[in-house]
Amino acid sequence: MSFPAQFHFFGLTINPHFIFESLAYSLGFVTFRLMQSRLGDPIPHGVRWSVVAAAMAGAAIGSKLLYWLEDPPRILHHWNSWQVLWGGKTIVGGLIGGLVAVEYAKKKMGFEGRTGDLFAVPLCIGIAVGRIGCYLAGLDDDTYGSATSLPWGVNFGDGVTRHPTQLYEIIFLVGLGLSLLARMRRPHLQGDIFKLFMVGYFGWRLAVDFLKPDPRLLLLNGLQWACVAMLLYYAGDIRRWLGAKTERITESPIT
Repeated sequence: MSFPAQFHFFGLTINPHFIFESLAYSLGFVTFRLMQSRLGDPIPHGVRWSVVAAAMAGAAIGSKLLYWLEDPPRILHHWNSWQVLWGGKTIVGGLIGGLVAVEYAKKKMGFEGRTGDLFAVPLCIGIAVGRIGCYLAGLDDDTYGSATSLPWGVNFGDGVTRHPTQLYEIIFLVGLGLSLLARMRRPHLQGDIFKLFMVGYFGWRLAVDFLKPDPRLLLLNGLQWACVAMLLYYAGDIRRWLGAKTERITESPIT
């Protein structure tokens, strides 16, 4: 297989990243609507769609801002290049920006309920589908891993066998999505499903980005530092979950 892969329709050459990113948004939205109709939605209609709009706007801004902050010297060096300056974005930044925008919108509306649970599984699906496009785009996407001698390493066209970190992420997201679906069927606090998604994804990115050849500051790259900040943001919830697990183990009968 050659990279970047290209799709040809009626004489047009289309980048696979565009195709799978569009498909990711579509499947994510369809999954959200399907879950909303089957599981019900405790959030008032007006609040729900205000939150959706805020999440989309915040994600667009956050994904771009963190992309610029990920490697400032590169951005400054190519400040007059449209492709470099406006062509990239980050999922980590999109999640953070969406969260900030939703919390701001809720505060302005005076709504204190948790609104994210129905987004968790659709996000897993959307990101996983989008990563297919990242994989097919090869070196052009900057999501590939460092060199490896492992048998499943992939040559993206530069003669170097690399970790296919995009495929690693797809596998992780499938597992995370299935675990969240199972958790939704058990008693849980409203908001915990989305928090579990966020903690799971940021924890994953903190770990897997060690396999990427990105510039680092004090051992971590820019996205990893953002993940650390978000894991600290959810530290109270992590302690609560771990405490509940310890309590259940303690109360289990000895056999």
